[in-house]
Amino acid sequence: MQNISTCLWFNSNAEEAVSFYTSIFKNSAIGTIARYGEAGASMSGQPKGSVMTIKFKIEGQELLALNGGPTFSFTPAISLFVSCDSEEEINALYEQLSVGGSVLMPFAQYPFSKKYCWINDKFGVSWQLNLASHSQKIRLCLMFVGEQNGKAEEAMNFYVSNFKNSKVTGIASFAPGEGGTEGTVKHGNFSLNGQDFVALDGGLAHQFAFTPATSIIVNCETQEQVDDMWEKLPQDGGGTVNCGWLYDRFGISWQIVPTFLTEIMQDKDSGKTDRVMEALGKMCKLEIEGLKQAYSR
Repeated sequence: MQNISTCLWFNSNAEEAVSFYTSIFKNSAIGTIARYGEAGASMSGQPKGSVMTIKFKIEGQELLALNGGPTFSFTPAISLFVSCDSEEEINALYEQLSVGGSVLMPFAQYPFSKKYCWINDKFGVSWQLNLASHSQKIRLCLMFVGEQNGKAEEAMNFYVSNFKNSKVTGIASFAPGEGGTEGTVKHGNFSLNGQDFVALDGGLAHQFAFTPATSIIVNCETQEQVDDMWEKLPQDGGGTVNCGWLYDRFGISWQIVPTFLTEIMQDKDSGKTDRVMEALGKMCKLEIEGLKQAYSR
């Protein structure tokens, strides 16, 4: 299990989306599926027995798809940045991902890439396709726009300071006349405990911002790790929500999740999983001991 992974919040079509993504990317697989029990259905408003979450993998990267209802929508502020090794690969992905979607930046040669495009797929998920090899083919890309424009470098430094084995690996800044605010991040790369990310500042008048539709999951082995993340990430202007969710001062949403929870939610005993969901619904920060007690009661 990756220590850090990505969660995509769908309305009711997570199964369709996961099936689509795993069919077009290599090294892909559909993992465990959790369904809404009575407690989860009551909390979420989703039908009992319907799909709650699906673990899946594309290009070796672990993701989680969540059917959470219509509360949040995807935006290009958080996209999946795909490094393609060949013309054949990037063309095929473009043809498949663009069907029923919309093109934000058309296929073209740009100053920063010999072939690149930015699209929203038919589910609303945003993708950047770039003809350039990278050891991690799919990276989460954070674009800091509106009130957050100009804060990409600050955010990268904040994130790497709070995770072990993490560093900023490169920053290119806007020069005069390049279309962004001079000195802000044109393209930045950073790594959090082995997972690579992209960050950039968007100086144009974009009509979108970060939303919880795409969140970053931190899988924690111990309560100490949960407590540490819960204290660090919301500091200086962020906040906490419930059920293990929080947001940082830049507006990025995080889920701080004990790996124990992931394991027990796969139990086929609906009584146990319902009790865990009831306990989870009453928590803000997740408490491993409380979840264990609910599970074994």
